[in-house]
Parts: sequence; structure tokens; C-alpha cells
Amino acid sequence: MRSFLLALLLLTSILSTAQTYADSVTLLTRGTKTSIRGLSAVDNNVVWVSGSNGTVGKSTDGGATWKWITVTGFEKRDFRDIEAFDASRAIIIAVDSPAYILKTIDGGASWKVVYENRTPGMFLDAMEFWNEEAGIVVGDPIGGRLFIARSFDGGSTWKDVPFEYRPQSDSGEAMFASSGTNVRVLDRDEAVIVTGGLRSRVLIRDRHHELPIMQGTESRGANSIAVQDHRTRKGGKRMIVVGGDFFRPANDSAVCFYTSDRGRTWKAPKVPPHGYRSCVEYASKSTLLACGINGVDISTDGGKNWKWINREGYHVCRKAKKGTTVFFAGGGGKVGKLAAN
Repeated sequence: MRSFLLALLLLTSILSTAQTYADSVTLLTRGTKTSIRGLSAVDNNVVWVSGSNGTVGKSTDGGATWKWITVTGFEKRDFRDIEAFDASRAIIIAVDSPAYILKTIDGGASWKVVYENRTPGMFLDAMEFWNEEAGIVVGDPIGGRLFIARSFDGGSTWKDVPFEYRPQSDSGEAMFASSGTNVRVLDRDEAVIVTGGLRSRVLIRDRHHELPIMQGTESRGANSIAVQDHRTRKGGKRMIVVGGDFFRPANDSAVCFYTSDRGRTWKAPKVPPHGYRSCVEYASKSTLLACGINGVDISTDGGKNWKWINREGYHVCRKAKKGTTVFFAGGGGKVGKLAAN
């Protein structure tokens, strides 16, 4: 009887702390003249976004109100990714040549250029941080190798990874700057990158795995990868990839695959997301969200089955780093959120 009562108490505790999410995305704001692909949620209240026309947005009340900023001198640039540490500090990347990385420490009132690269063909795709000090930015191939730079001081300075240590790429293999999530923290030591185009792969340092996702043309391939338990030393075994064909967003054939062995083998969902998806995010160990230009899908079984919950298109979704809310952002300054029940 005592063993039964202990088991019942444990089950009750697990059920009471499990996160469940609503089946609809709440629209917070829209209408600002920017297409948002950069999104970083510090917690359930502080969230930053970045996009076209040199625009950055910030909310400190969970998206109820927004402050919109046009970065002086960068009014025509596209900020495809952003990393925020709190309400004062954030980093943005201006993707196209010349490529720039800028940082603010005063809530966006002023921005300092902390990196510049005028190499022809430069195009930064995404940025990710392990913690408040160590970060990585990745870009399309230069001279047959993907571009990578690293920071170890919170993004205040950046150094290019030497050319010979960058991953080699095939002709027509690149990355999509669609949501800032084609590079992710894999565990406490490594990052993982996904490529697309004529060839689509998962790259982990010197280990490269082919993806079964739709590929073979410039508009096809993996757009985003998410990693479960990436903050732990033993994390990174379970990952999920989404993508498809940007020009055929309703095509749901081979748009999503998941792995439980660190990318060596991949499985397709029984019910896939309903078309092209530019971003995927773990909301919990078993709950995932994926978004694209024709809507949002949710999975509550680790990516095996997906339900189409919203027909409003979004480019990117990110869970609060210190919270439970999942935020979404897309074209026309659109921002939404999905809160845990």
C-alpha cells in the first residue's frame, strides 16, 4: 500500500508539472513595415525581434506593447537573426555583403558595429549562443566552405574560424536564412548545422550525416533544426529537422524528420507538418511547434504526429529561454505567442 501511495504521489506530481499548450496562437501585433525572421525570448516578458528595413522590436511585458527601432545607418539592411540576453543587451546580424554584427547594451537606443566582413559573396544566415559568453554565427559557403565565426565575450568581438577548419560544401549546398535556426547548440561543447539546396545535411564538427528531407533544388532542403536537452553534457541525441520547398508551401512530402541517435538515422512522422516549415522548436521534451508561411503545427508526442493549429503564417518560433511561452514572428511585423496552460 505504501509503495502504491508513493507511486500515485509521483504520478500526480508529474502530471501537475507537465506543460500543455493551447491549440491556437494569440496574435500580439502586426502592421509594422518589416518582415521578421529574428526572434529571441529572454523570458515570458522580455522578447526581441529583428527584420527587414533595419528594424528591431522589443517588448518587456510579454508582447502587450512594443517599442520599434530603426537602426541608424542600417535602414535598408535585413537583420535575419537576433540574440538577446536581457532587456538591455542584444546582438543582431545584417546578413548580406558587407556583413555586419551589431550589439546594444542600452536597450536598443544605440548600436555598435562589433564585426564587419566585406568579402564578396558574404551572407550570414544564423547565430546561436551556448551561454552569455560563447556564441557562433554561420554563413553561406565562401570558396567551397561554410563561413563560421565565434565569440567568447558575449558578442563584443568575433573571430573567423580558419578556412581549413570550416565544413566543405557541395556546389549548390548552402543554408537558408529563414528563421535563424539552422545552427543550434547541440550540447555544452558542440553546435549542429543543417544545410539545404541541392544537398541537405546535418553537420557536427567533422561528422556529417545525409538528410532524407526534400532537396535537390535551390528552394528545397532543411531550414531549421531543434535539439532536445541541449544544455546538458549528455544532450543532443534527440533532434528534429523541418524544411521543404519554399515555392510549394503546401507540399508536405518529406518536410520533417527526427532522430534519437544524434543524427545517424532519421525517421519520418506518421502525420507530418502540413507543408513547408521554416522553423521548429521544442516547447518541452514531448511538445514541439513548427511554423511556416501557411501556418503552425504542434506535436505532443515528440514529432511523430502533427496537428495544424493555425493558418496564420509565421517565419520563426522560439521558446523563452527562462520561461514557458513560445513566441512567433513573421511578415508585416507580425508577432504571436502560445502560452502554457
